[in-house]
Amino acid sequence: MSAGDEFIDDIKEDAGKRMDGALQALKTAFSRIRTGRANAAILDGVQVDYYGTPTPVTRVATVSVEEARTLLISPWEKKMVVDIERAILKSDLGLTPNSSGDVIRLTLPPLTEENRRDLVRVARAEAEKGRVAIRNVRRDAVSDIRDLVREKEASEDDGHRAEEEIQRITDRHTAATDEALAEKEADLLEI
Repeated sequence: MSAGDEFIDDIKEDAGKRMDGALQALKTAFSRIRTGRANAAILDGVQVDYYGTPTPVTRVATVSVEEARTLLISPWEKKMVVDIERAILKSDLGLTPNSSGDVIRLTLPPLTEENRRDLVRVARAEAEKGRVAIRNVRRDAVSDIRDLVREKEASEDDGHRAEEEIQRITDRHTAATDEALAEKEADLLEI
């Protein structure tokens, strides 16, 4: 195996890892888009002031699904109840916390048809961001391969084969993005 082959393998491996990262970021973004069912992940972006440090709610409380559309938040310190309620109200979730002593209940209202369509648009925008990230990784990898060929560290045939392999990796990740979007759309439109 020549040095050029090793460089090409490294480029392909790096591209695959970076595309996996883009796919994982998409799935994280999808988990924050609320559906009709309660999911603790919708609180991932909510930060509460914990001893002067912005901290995710999930790091200062236990969040569990109590019923199909209700989250139960149990702060580890009773004095955090008010701070968590305030953080949820300030967030863009549009939810109203209901506290009863040392726990907070978040009831998710049923989604209207219009809300569902809006959320599908948001999901599609997130999927497009994921596709763009995957294409950017492909562009970078192909550029690196072409640099190797130009510098005579890899043959043109090896470079061409590597570009085709990068395209296959890109196609697999794009298909996975489309599949994740289809699942999220079905989940959002389910009544």
